[in-house]
Amino acid sequence: MQKIIQVSTPEHDILVDITSGIEEIVQESKTTTGLVNVYVQGATAGIMIQENWDDSVPKDVVHLMQKLIPHGIWQHDAQDNNGDSHLKAGLVGPGETIPIINGKMGLSTWQNIFLCEFDGPRRVRNIVVTIVETKA
Repeated sequence: MQKIIQVSTPEHDILVDITSGIEEIVQESKTTTGLVNVYVQGATAGIMIQENWDDSVPKDVVHLMQKLIPHGIWQHDAQDNNGDSHLKAGLVGPGETIPIINGKMGLSTWQNIFLCEFDGPRRVRNIVVTIVETKA
């Protein structure tokens, strides 16, 4: 099974929790054992599994990325002023794979799935959700 969900992002550097949308697709698939792959299309965004108990960890991730990879000093900025966005996305990576266990994602209590937007705001980011069922 494969679906594409669309997410809009309100800021340049932000983590957007997309866990509930992925959970809905996993439930709809009726897969009891397998894998769900979450992949963002685009070279300036990423997918990350991280804590979402409160907004401090996502904000810390954004702050770390801004300190490690500041805006406005990269060669690619001469083309479209988003060199930092490409580098951040490259570090995070475009996807994550989560096991499906007894019909639910195998995330721990504090793990959530985030779209990492490094080049927003964006009206639409396409996230491809692919479910592979395995036999137990």
